[in-house]
Amino acid sequence: MIDFRQVWKSFGPKTVLRGVSLRVEKAETVFIVGSSGAGKSVLVKHLVGLLRPDQGEIYLDGKEVTGLSESGFYPIRRRVGYVFQHSTLFDSLTILQNVALPIRKHFKVPMDEARDRALAKLELVQLAHLASRFPSELSAGMQKRVAIARTLTLDPPYVIYDEPTTGLDPVAARRVDALIRDLADRLHVTSLVVSHDLHSIFTLADRIAMLYKGQFLLDGSPEEFRRSQHPVVRQYIAGEPEGPMET
Repeated sequence: MIDFRQVWKSFGPKTVLRGVSLRVEKAETVFIVGSSGAGKSVLVKHLVGLLRPDQGEIYLDGKEVTGLSESGFYPIRRRVGYVFQHSTLFDSLTILQNVALPIRKHFKVPMDEARDRALAKLELVQLAHLASRFPSELSAGMQKRVAIARTLTLDPPYVIYDEPTTGLDPVAARRVDALIRDLADRLHVTSLVVSHDLHSIFTLADRIAMLYKGQFLLDGSPEEFRRSQHPVVRQYIAGEPEGPMET
């Protein structure tokens, strides 16, 4: 269970989050949506200590993590995997070596065992047959899937996906969508997804929470999101250039 309670965050004179509260239950797939700069990524980065709130509390499995030290966040980051918007793979390493690296670091196992574990994770994302390739030899969509495999090496019960389909072609984006859904169903991970990809939102989400002007405008099921008559929500879904939405 993830629980954000009245979280405030400002950067200089700009207040990005204004008392935001959000509860995510185990095994849920929750999408945080909104326009660029709405604070979606800002919010989720608080969970793993990449940002610290000005006010408010954040809980993981009933334990408050708000005031933890940098070292105190180490065990949290093992439980909460983070797939960044950019794949951040090491160009000089094969994809097998990229995925094996955190296994070697955290579990202190021999190289052969690390490789076997890494291959198993690459099997999950259907890329084991390309284990000897380098990142530059893969498409952007494949690189994203390798990044997901690397995130799964610590078997986290929670995974944050930060704009997982941004910059991908439609086919690659849908493959990443299918992978996120499959991992949620097979591994029962709790998924927190930052996105503005409407196809992903409506096909993957158990719940959708829309940030607007520093607060959640709507928090509900995809069907509730579709049925909403709020003019900002309607404009967002339709992608209309004219309307009340401030960007």
